[in-house]
Amino acid sequence: MSKEVQHWDFINKALNKRRQDNQLRTLSPLKPLEDGVEIQREGTRLINFCSNDYLGLSRHPKLKERSQEYAQNYGVGSTASRLVSGTFDIHSKLEQKLAETFKSEATLIFNSGFQANSTILQALTDRNSLILADKKSHNSLLQGSLLSRATFQRFDHNDTTHLESLLEKASQESYNHILIVTETVFSMDGDRSDLEEITELADRYSAMLFVDDAHAVGVWGHNGLGLAFNMPRIDITLGTFGKAFGAFGAFITCSHDIKEYLINFCPGFIYTTALPPPVIGALDAAVDLIPQMNSERSRYHRAIKRLKEHIKQHGYDTGLSTTQIIPIIIGDEEETLALSDFMKKQGILATAIRPPTVPEASSRIRITLSSNHTQEHIDRLIQTLRRWNEN
Repeated sequence: MSKEVQHWDFINKALNKRRQDNQLRTLSPLKPLEDGVEIQREGTRLINFCSNDYLGLSRHPKLKERSQEYAQNYGVGSTASRLVSGTFDIHSKLEQKLAETFKSEATLIFNSGFQANSTILQALTDRNSLILADKKSHNSLLQGSLLSRATFQRFDHNDTTHLESLLEKASQESYNHILIVTETVFSMDGDRSDLEEITELADRYSAMLFVDDAHAVGVWGHNGLGLAFNMPRIDITLGTFGKAFGAFGAFITCSHDIKEYLINFCPGFIYTTALPPPVIGALDAAVDLIPQMNSERSRYHRAIKRLKEHIKQHGYDTGLSTTQIIPIIIGDEEETLALSDFMKKQGILATAIRPPTVPEASSRIRITLSSNHTQEHIDRLIQTLRRWNEN
């Protein structure tokens, strides 16, 4: 075997291991259709039940119209990082609108939720700090914690008693900062954190608090402004634009001082090209729409509740989900893949989620509902799940 082949041998070994474990990931191109919840893949029309376009805004005419307007007036690229010449007036205006809407001192736009989470945490802490994160926090928060070089400990999922014990122990040490990290809605289980208790603990132990509100913003809370809305004890709240906002990017709400600090010290913000004008235009329209969609959200919440009840009635385990993210927990990877394939043959796109994204023996079909799904779409999903159980 040549040296060159040996040099890359680890790649084949890793891929073969994934194949053997039924955990290999692949890309499958698709074309979204006009209604936003149906797609075409390999010539087949499928109903999409795994998109995060919760409010269906990705196809909303107002977002498309304002995106085109901004492209016409500003071009299709920002052409530089924010600190060079990439901060157009529309970026600053959007941040101001977000701050007013979310009743925050300041907001700062990022290019993605992963970029924000993986770089903000490292900017806030160093090797003398402690990060305490929920065990089921998103991988982006895990990466940010590891990159920070801080001492990193994970508290049991949604276990505030365990969190308090770690805080109590940490208070006896000489950390320069203690940072608690959690989410409001967890992306693979659809359950929620106890923010009231966590904020109280952060106060009691003088810890900083970072909350990822990505899957709640637009869907839950007052006027759809998230479960962390109007909770001043939270130091930084993250929201994403790629889910309920229907576009792309992310933002944080924070104090003026934190914003200025991150502009100067956060590498993910400093060293990347700013979001392009067409995206900013779509986001500007989404910020106008979301607080006014309470009737749509009420119907959406009712549909989520009904769907979950039907899924449970057919004998499926949906865990502790209380949101639009409904896991159908199967356990075995091969069986989960088989169910996903069966659903595809019935006209349903529902991706299998396997380790390492979720813990071992907890493979699942992750169902996400959109407000654009019709009753016929939902009935098709329920009938498909019923048929699988009957086979």
